[in-house]
Amino acid sequence: MRYSDFQGERISLLGFGAMRLPLLGDGSGKVDEAQTEKMVDYALENGVNYFDTAYPYHNGESELILGRCLKKHPRESFLLASKYPGHQVSETYDPAAVFERQLQKCGVEYFDFYLLHNVCENSLPTYLDPRWGIIEYFVEQKRRGRIRHLGFSSHGRLENLREFLDLHGDQMEFCQIQLNYVDWTLQQGKEKCALLGERNIPVWVMEPVRGGRLARLSEEERAPLAAIHPQDSAAKWAFRFLLDIPQVKLVLSGMSSMEQMEENVRIFSQDAPLDAQEKQAVFAVADAIKNFVPCTACRYCCKGCPMELDIPTLIGVYNDLRMAPAVNIGMYLDTLPEGKLPSACIGCGKCAQICPQGIDVPDVMRRFSEEIAKLPKWADICRERAQAQARLEKG
Repeated sequence: MRYSDFQGERISLLGFGAMRLPLLGDGSGKVDEAQTEKMVDYALENGVNYFDTAYPYHNGESELILGRCLKKHPRESFLLASKYPGHQVSETYDPAAVFERQLQKCGVEYFDFYLLHNVCENSLPTYLDPRWGIIEYFVEQKRRGRIRHLGFSSHGRLENLREFLDLHGDQMEFCQIQLNYVDWTLQQGKEKCALLGERNIPVWVMEPVRGGRLARLSEEERAPLAAIHPQDSAAKWAFRFLLDIPQVKLVLSGMSSMEQMEENVRIFSQDAPLDAQEKQAVFAVADAIKNFVPCTACRYCCKGCPMELDIPTLIGVYNDLRMAPAVNIGMYLDTLPEGKLPSACIGCGKCAQICPQGIDVPDVMRRFSEEIAKLPKWADICRERAQAQARLEKG
């Protein structure tokens, strides 16, 4: 395992993100704790020592489960990070109550790393509001030793990042941003890294494979990569892109299976950044897929949806419609009740207000509805196939 040095701290370059833990296969959406425990054990046995969770992950279960999985291991053997949910819309904010609950859930007396969660255009006023005293509270917790290192994450624009750094950059020790070879230009990742480098703030990477999108390239999209290394997975290419960015000290991966864990450990045990030709290839892939809706399936949008739509899944299907056969899309859509289709969107805009990617979700739902109207119905296709078969049998 490769490591980074952070203020004398030895941090594994690969971090285990607990946002997309393995689920039970019973349709309940519950985390498979037994499998998660095996993955945590494997990570520690193979040199991964950084574990990242947050208050809302897995509807609040992530902190509990990760805490239980780590409990049997010596406290000094792992670095634990969590976050304060100031990005979530609420009438009031109580950082002390949340922090105490997080320590309890994780079964620890301190966090090695703690972040202000998603400091962005929508949440910055909350973090700065003197009524809540959020930043002041966590600076005090660091002084008391209950937080060893204080930082923040951000999905915000470059201007927002600069504004926050101007105000509180001297109190922040690290910054977690969305970074991958698509967002290097799409979300000004290159400029964000440069800005953070100027402020001497190291970068923690989230969404290195963009919610799995860069690990699921179509054969056509993957062609520039396969022409160079046909045996390498798409995920390996995405991770290797990050290896020679000087500001990057940690890459978080939301691993949801042991197979992903094993592959990622192998990748981060090698020192193999992309060369010039390989970088040209990944940027060619990025150019080919940038017309997709850039959803990372964080699911923040779902909590406030009055129609309770599964927005990330619908956006994923909308993106797939551009690559997958229309018949497959029609099959899936036919399984959804009328009230769960994109046409059920009432355009209230609550989802767009909280989306870290700045996606105009109601507009996407409208466009998707228009595309659905053009699709053949799966029932009609089945009927036509049955009629064709009958005709064939009649000779």
